[in-house]
Amino acid sequence: MRDMHPFLVLSPQAFNARTSLVVGLPMSTAAYNTDHPFAIEVGTATGLKAGQASYVLCHQPKSFDWRARRANPHPAGRAPDGQFTQVLAVLNQIIQLA
Repeated sequence: MRDMHPFLVLSPQAFNARTSLVVGLPMSTAAYNTDHPFAIEVGTATGLKAGQASYVLCHQPKSFDWRARRANPHPAGRAPDGQFTQVLAVLNQIIQLA
């Protein structure tokens, strides 16, 4: 995959560094996510899709080897604590950890 594929990382940095894996949720700018109950709007996209709404897809948890894919931190940095908490609450509705 050559293009940037944004991903909200949920796993702690210590786990990521030791295992080369990240666990998290993909992000999308697809307009059909506007009304999706498990897609959380987290602001606007940057880069090629600048200005479009950006969504975290809470119903699609994934993991991948970030070293093998040569992944880099997103230029926007960390999600604000409030948005991260909201994403975790929606994810918990699906997998019911707590």
